[in-house]
Amino acid sequence: MKTPDFNKLMIYARAFSKYTPEREATLVEASRDMLPRLAEVTENFYATLQSMPETRSYIEDRLDALKGTHHHWLEGLISGPCDVNYTEAMYKVGDVHVKVNLPVEFMAGGICLIQDSFIALVTDIYADDPARARAVLEATNAALGFSLMVMQESYQASSLAEELEKFLAITGMSRTLFNNLAEAYKT
Repeated sequence: MKTPDFNKLMIYARAFSKYTPEREATLVEASRDMLPRLAEVTENFYATLQSMPETRSYIEDRLDALKGTHHHWLEGLISGPCDVNYTEAMYKVGDVHVKVNLPVEFMAGGICLIQDSFIALVTDIYADDPARARAVLEATNAALGFSLMVMQESYQASSLAEELEKFLAITGMSRTLFNNLAEAYKT
């Protein structure tokens, strides 16, 4: 599987999710207020997953480790930076999800659960400043959208690789021949 251009992917995902430098700065600034209560988001997330029969088998026997990883990711999400290294890390997270056969819709659903927890957290923290709460929620939503887009790119790449393998098996064409033909048509 070809490694993506993470800088290009970062620029694309930032534009599509509207995760602007200004929104990132808003989120990083708000992280000092959010970090002390960030565990609430992780706890809510995994409590919901544990209550769903469809998701329970993916987290059984690994709950503590998954909570630690999730909390660490959320810290990075709100503290920044959202750069090429973060983009590559999110792609690899998506790749791990592909390898454990996590259905792609679980990632989108998971982001919805996280957004729901952030709404409660941020509106509580900034209850006296609705404009600030809105700005932080917009930034949080954009950061989560960015992360989801990058993680789902792993699924897309995996799906294309699977389709190519099926094509090669059906046609009997070698990968070398396919690669040579593909390279010849680039020029």
